[in-house]
Amino acid sequence: MPFLKRDNAAIHYQETGSGPPLILLHGFSVTSAYWSKPGVTGQLAQRYRVIAADLRGHGRTLVSGKPFGFDADTMADDIDALAAALAMDRFHLVGHSMGGMVAVRYAMRHSPRLLSLALLGTGSATAFGAGDPRLRRQGLELFAQLYERFTWDQLFAHLRAIPGPLLYHMNFHPERERLWGVLEEISRENDPKTLAAFARSFFTDPDPRVAALRRIKCPTLVLLGDHDKLFIQASAELAREIPHARQVLMSRVGHMTALETPERTSQEMLAFLGDMP
Repeated sequence: MPFLKRDNAAIHYQETGSGPPLILLHGFSVTSAYWSKPGVTGQLAQRYRVIAADLRGHGRTLVSGKPFGFDADTMADDIDALAAALAMDRFHLVGHSMGGMVAVRYAMRHSPRLLSLALLGTGSATAFGAGDPRLRRQGLELFAQLYERFTWDQLFAHLRAIPGPLLYHMNFHPERERLWGVLEEISRENDPKTLAAFARSFFTDPDPRVAALRRIKCPTLVLLGDHDKLFIQASAELAREIPHARQVLMSRVGHMTALETPERTSQEMLAFLGDMP
């Protein structure tokens, strides 16, 4: 089982396929299995050397003692260290949701190292909502307490009853029971209390860092489901501010793109990557 040792962290990753290197980053409360279980990893691995990492606070990645590094910039540094350890001078980087926030922070500082950047259902600010900071902190605390106070059985009972903006469209999918089962399986690889601590640390920065977005020079795909309401504005900002970014809107798709439509997600990424020189 491969790990990258970096300070007090052991970053777990899985590698498959051959070809130009490509790193996959998952979203909050899931793991690298978000890509592999629906088959996206396998599709990409037919043409690329795919490295799927478990980000800090998630999956098999371990952090022993403080500082936990549950922030976008520290995890971007993890990606840089992982690429260096695997002798990847340049590589493609793909991030979904929270993993996309890490990916765009990486691109802000290390754009020349990227062959391309694909951002799925994400934005460059890590805090949700642009209103009153006090209300934003209260909302984050309520969100963190869901994971802190409840078991996975209780959490999924709550999520099924109130899917929220990230899961509501998946809840209308013709295969919703199967998809809920996959989501529950890959979520249970995480510790809910660790996720609570992660949320309080990570989802705190409302600054989209527009000036830094404008300095990203690598080819960029901004991929979004048309029912991913939480990220419509943030994705539009990415497409508008990153030079030469290409935005693709997938119809009848919500936030969980790799679960809801793995073939289309893979096809869009492969089409984008196929245009690289």
